[in-house]
Amino acid sequence: MSSDDLTSLRLKIDGFVQSVGYRNFAITEARKLSLDGWVRNRFDGTVEVLISGPNKDVETFVGICMRGPSGARVANVELHKAEPPDTKGFHRRPSL
Repeated sequence: MSSDDLTSLRLKIDGFVQSVGYRNFAITEARKLSLDGWVRNRFDGTVEVLISGPNKDVETFVGICMRGPSGARVANVELHKAEPPDTKGFHRRPSL
């Protein structure tokens, strides 16, 4: 796979997305797709995700994030190009 087939994005997820298991949901879904990156809550009430992997799998993950877990109400998902994470795997980071 060439580097042209890989994508790294930073997502900012707005809505009712904290205290509903959103981070655990993101971790489970990212690991199912074998994607790299991390997820964390932000003090402004959003969830932030860095996701990296094959284009198709990253697109699938973004679609999943737009839906969120049951109990979440996703209002908006901002997408920004990003550098890939320093480590492999998908992890939870401390809140920021």
